[in-house]
Amino acid sequence: MAPPRALTEFVAEATEIIETLSRDVLILDQQRGHEPDPDRLNAIFRAAHSLKGLAGMFGVEGLAHLAHRAEDVLDGLRLGKLPLDDGLLDALLEALDVFQAQLADLSLGEARDATRLAAEDLEARLTTLATGGARDEEDVLDQAGIDPAVRAVFTEYEEHRLRENVKKGVAVWKVRAVFALDDFDQKLSQVTGRLKPLGEVVSTLPSSQPGDDASIAFDLVFASGRPQADIDAAVDALAQVAPLTSKRVARPITRERESSISGPALRALPHPSGDSSETEPPPSSNSGLRMGATGEASLRSLTQTVRVDISRLDGLMNSIGELLLIRSNIDRLAEAARNLTPGAAALPKLWGQELQRETRALERKLDELQKGVLDVRMVPLGQVFDKLARLMRRLVRESGKECDFDVSGGDVELDKLIVEELSDPLMHLLRNALDHGIERPELRQAQGKLGRGRIRLRARQQGNHVSIEVGDDGAGMDEARIRQVAVQRGLVSADDTDDMERRELLNLVFLPGFSTRTDVSELSGRGVGLDVVKTNLQRLSGLIDIDSRKGVGTSFVLTLPLTLAIIRALMVQVSGRTYAIPLNAVLEIVSVKTDELKTIERKEVIEVRGQTLPFVRLARVFELPEVPRAQHFVVIVGLAQQRLGLAVDELAGQLDIVTKPLSGRLRSVPCISGATELGDRRAVLVVDVGQLMEELLRQKAVS
Repeated sequence: MAPPRALTEFVAEATEIIETLSRDVLILDQQRGHEPDPDRLNAIFRAAHSLKGLAGMFGVEGLAHLAHRAEDVLDGLRLGKLPLDDGLLDALLEALDVFQAQLADLSLGEARDATRLAAEDLEARLTTLATGGARDEEDVLDQAGIDPAVRAVFTEYEEHRLRENVKKGVAVWKVRAVFALDDFDQKLSQVTGRLKPLGEVVSTLPSSQPGDDASIAFDLVFASGRPQADIDAAVDALAQVAPLTSKRVARPITRERESSISGPALRALPHPSGDSSETEPPPSSNSGLRMGATGEASLRSLTQTVRVDISRLDGLMNSIGELLLIRSNIDRLAEAARNLTPGAAALPKLWGQELQRETRALERKLDELQKGVLDVRMVPLGQVFDKLARLMRRLVRESGKECDFDVSGGDVELDKLIVEELSDPLMHLLRNALDHGIERPELRQAQGKLGRGRIRLRARQQGNHVSIEVGDDGAGMDEARIRQVAVQRGLVSADDTDDMERRELLNLVFLPGFSTRTDVSELSGRGVGLDVVKTNLQRLSGLIDIDSRKGVGTSFVLTLPLTLAIIRALMVQVSGRTYAIPLNAVLEIVSVKTDELKTIERKEVIEVRGQTLPFVRLARVFELPEVPRAQHFVVIVGLAQQRLGLAVDELAGQLDIVTKPLSGRLRSVPCISGATELGDRRAVLVVDVGQLMEELLRQKAVS
C-alpha cells in the first residue's frame, strides 16, 4: 500500500477519472436505441483502463480488480460483442458508485464489509456480462469484396468498426495521401480533420505503396455515405480517393433500427415498464447496499484538490514578481527616510509622489493577485450535477415512476468549497421532487398530463451571484394542507395563517418540524425537512425561494454568491460600531428623512421609486442603542426577488475583506456570517444579508 501522501494524490487523480467516466456513461445512456458513438465508447474504455492502471500502481487491488472487470465489459461493448441495454448500463453506473465507496473507505482508512461485498457481487455480474454476450455474426466483409490482405492488418476493433459500417450499407474508401517528411504529422491531421465531418476514419495505415525518400505515404480507410465528389472536395489536392469495397451490402434491419423505427428513443432516465424481459432491475440483494454506501451518503468530493491550468499559475507568478519589484522600491524609500539626519529637512515632495505612485501600483497588483486566486478556486457545477444525474437515474428506476431529468448550466463556475457544500441540499430537493412532486403515470394521465414527469436542474450566473433552480411538473403544493399541518404541529396559530400572503404560506415548509408526509418512503420522509436545506444555504450566505402551483408543479430557486473567500464590502457605522455588508448584495444607497417613513401592519416601510420596501434599523437588529436622527442612510440590499432597506448611521467606504468564520459562542450570533480584520487590526463583523432577510420573513410569517 502506498504511503499516506501518495494515497491522497491517488484519491484526487482517481476521483477525476471517475467524474469523467460518469459524464460519458450518462451521455452513453442517452444513446440507447441508437448505435453508440464509437469515440465516446473508446473514451470510456480508456478511462476505465487508466483507472485500473492507476489503482494497480498504488497498490489498491480491490479497485483495480473491479476496474479490470468493467474494462472487459467496455471492450466487448466497443467491439460489438455486447448490446447497449439497461442491464449493462446499470452495471456500469453501479460500478461508479462502488468506485466512490472504495475511495471513501481508502480516505477514511477503513475497509467496510458493505463496500467489499458490493465489489465482489458487482465483479461477478460484470464477468457474466463480459463472457456471456458474444454473438455470432455473418461476416459481411467478404460480401463487400474487401481484400483479405487489407483486413489482415486491422486490429480487432478496426475490423469491428469496418464491419459495422458495411452492415449499414455505407461505402468504404481508401484515401491515399503522400506528405513531405518535415510536416507529415500536421498534414495528416489536416486530412483527418476534413474527413471526420463526412464519416468515420476507421484506420490510418502506412501505405503499401510508399513515396520517395523525401516523403511518406498513408492509406486512410474511410467509411462514408456521402458521394465521392464530396469526399474529393474535402481533401482537395491533399489526397486521392478510391473505393475499397467492390460492392455495397444491402442494409439490414438491425436491433438499433428496429428500436428507432418502432418508437421514440428511450429517455435519459428510463423506467422499465411492460415486458420485463428486456430490462431487469438491479438485484434486490444489492439495492439496499447501494443505498447505504452511496445513495444516503454525501455526494461531496473526497478530495479538496482543484486542477489548475498552468496559464493561470503563470499569471499569478507574474503578479507576484511585480509585487516584489514594488516592495523593493518601497524598501528603498523607507531606507532613505531612515538615513535622514536629525534636524534635516522633511522628505522631499518628490519622494511623497513616488511613494504614492508605488502605493497605487501595489493596489493594482494586489487586485490582480486577488482575482487570480479566486479564479483558481472556481470549479464548474457540473462536478456535482453529474453525480446527481447518476443518482436520479437510479432513484427513478427504483421509484416505479416515469420521469425525465433535465440538467443545464453545468459549466457555470462557483467556488470549490461552495460547490461541495451544495451537493447535499440539492440531493434533498431532488429526492423531494421525485417523491412528493412527480405522480404515478396513471394519475398524471388521468389529470391530462403526459405520463412521464419532468424534473429540472438549471444553473445560471447573474452578476456576482449564481441562481440554481430545482423544479418539477408534479402535483405542486396544497396551500390548504400546508396551513392545516402548520397549525396542527403548533408551528403557527390559525389566526396567523388567515392573514398570510401566499408566499408567506409556502415558506412555512421551511420551518423546523414541518412535514405533510405521514409515512416513511425510501426517498424522503425521514424527519429531515427543508429547514435543513435552508440552514445549509444560510451558512453559504445563500437564499432559497419557492414557487408552487397545485397540479402544476414546484420550483425552488437557490441564490448564492460566487465565492466566500475574498469579497468587496461596504463598511457602515451603526451606534458607534463598524459592520461590513457584502457589496454583491447592495443594490443602491438612498437618503430618507424620518418623516418620510410609513407604517404598514406595525412595520416600518419606505418607498423607493414607487416600490414599497421593508425598513429595518440595523441598530435594533443587533440590539444596540439608537441615536435619534432626522435623516437616515438606507442601504438597499437584495437577493433573488427580495428587497430590504437597512438603516445605518454613517457610510465608511468600500474594502476588500477576507471573511473568517466565528467560533465559540459567537458562532450562533444571528445575521452574522463571520468577521474580518481591518488595516488598523480592528475586528469587524460581516452582516449575513441572506439570513437577515430570511429571519425578517419568518418573523412576519409568525407574527
